[in-house]
Amino acid sequence: TFAQEIKDTSQEIEQQNTTSIHLEALHGSVHVNLTGSVTGSEAVSISCAKNEAESFQVIVKAQHGKLHKVDASLSQLTNKAGNTIPAVCVELFCGNFVPVRIPDPRSNMKPGMWSDALVPLKNPYTNEPVQGPKWGKAGFTGERFRGRYFDVWENQQQPLWVDVSVPKDAAPGIYTGVFTVWADNADSVNIPVKIEVWDFALPDGPTLESHFGGFGGVAGFFGLETDSEEFFRIEDRFIEMMVAHRINPPLPHRFDPPVAEDGSVSFDEDLDRRISAFVTQHHMTNIEVPRAPFPDMLGDDREKAATFYNSWYDYLERKGWEDRAYLYMYDEPNKPQNYEQVRRIGKFVYEVEPRLRRLVVEQPYPSHPNGGTLDGSLDIWVSLFGYIDEASIERVQKAGDEVWLYTALVQSIPKFHPNYESFKADKFPYLDVVDIERPPFWEIDFSLLSYRIAPWLNYRYGTTGLLYWSTCYWGSSPPRNPWDNPTYGDHWNGEGMLFYPGTDAGIDGPIASVRLKNLRDGMEDYEYFILLENLGGREIVEEIVRKAVPTWGSWDQDSDNMLKRRRILAREILKLRD
Repeated sequence: TFAQEIKDTSQEIEQQNTTSIHLEALHGSVHVNLTGSVTGSEAVSISCAKNEAESFQVIVKAQHGKLHKVDASLSQLTNKAGNTIPAVCVELFCGNFVPVRIPDPRSNMKPGMWSDALVPLKNPYTNEPVQGPKWGKAGFTGERFRGRYFDVWENQQQPLWVDVSVPKDAAPGIYTGVFTVWADNADSVNIPVKIEVWDFALPDGPTLESHFGGFGGVAGFFGLETDSEEFFRIEDRFIEMMVAHRINPPLPHRFDPPVAEDGSVSFDEDLDRRISAFVTQHHMTNIEVPRAPFPDMLGDDREKAATFYNSWYDYLERKGWEDRAYLYMYDEPNKPQNYEQVRRIGKFVYEVEPRLRRLVVEQPYPSHPNGGTLDGSLDIWVSLFGYIDEASIERVQKAGDEVWLYTALVQSIPKFHPNYESFKADKFPYLDVVDIERPPFWEIDFSLLSYRIAPWLNYRYGTTGLLYWSTCYWGSSPPRNPWDNPTYGDHWNGEGMLFYPGTDAGIDGPIASVRLKNLRDGMEDYEYFILLENLGGREIVEEIVRKAVPTWGSWDQDSDNMLKRRRILAREILKLRD
């Protein structure tokens, strides 16, 4: 009847206008903006080795109204043989947005709110849900930022991030599961998940050496003294997260040995036990020897300083760790007088302890025409990404030196670069320059692949370490809150900061950034390089890496190509291993 047709049509319209959830899957190298619109796929499909962590994103969008109190879960991941990836190996996060108010002049990212701080749905230290703020008669209570029970408005998008850490003894094959999202005012929606586990395992610790600074500054933000047990607990949590992302941790200052009157250091049984446990547990690739704590090392305190370095190295040698030892001797000696200081200190250290590697943050060519050379004064050069010069690197490597890479601020090729004129240099106005060459920039407002590609640069140029000045610089006195202002200076967004303080999410520890996850993926890629190289596939690795990184300034920023190359690496590892 006509009346029935009207009723059926009304029900259909009502159903169409009912608030509902829409999901799309993305891999982890895609930036997500609060008010943007990314296009993903209808299913999750990722691949990884054993003893590797792999990530994906699920974007939640609201249709026909606001979603209220959204939550999510991932089902058991199971293969056809009935093997499972334990639930403890899966962690879910809510991508919280931070403001990028003034993008860098070289960035093509617009200002806005960008997902970077990954708040876990469950507090990893209490197992309680991270529920965010609550309102009542007494006003606002609880943490500012939430992992679960969030709202999603129409014309906005909310990323959920998933880490799957595949155990070393996992059975290879295809695992499947279902990712489910629901809300108080909408029916649940599923998206299928497929994970392929390749039949090889990554090593427990990183092969690529690294130095990413310490956590002394964290104490002030948490309101703790650096010698308190409360700080040691927080510091250990930052260290554990650093290690989980394949970055070599610093040896905490609480393990500093006592220094005798003659400059010697001593390690009693208890201190040795604690240091040994730390080095073993965290799979330390390299160990920094502290600078000698004497004001006149080259003068009146020379003998004390010599004894200090001798006794430190002797201890590391007794432990079998001497090859991992290095001294962070000098940072960015940019002036001629600084070069002279490096030469004097380097000569002294070599004379008193020639076995100790001397690290200086400087590229292997002079930055000043009157500076002279530093050749012979150090053992580890550390070049900015944009300062890389292949011929200079090869020259010092032939002399027996090592070269590491680092980044800071947004620095490209300098005018004193040996081949400056042959590069299409980055000149103001930056975004109007066509076909320029730029290194990876480690800021929020640049491609996430900037972080992942860094270890590829290491392999491309035969450099063996990666350095970053800090992972938790949140300002000094008073510290700024990076949740509200993640900017160093006026436009370096996320500079010196890969962690967020968990305080604003009710967590006594660190919060990882999306950028840290992408760096972890790059560190894992490097393990693929070494595994394949050790199987006799060095030429294959070099061919793949050079396609991704023709030069430091012209690297492939297509994340799909990155995943394809990684799959080729895995295929070749399996082929040569069998």
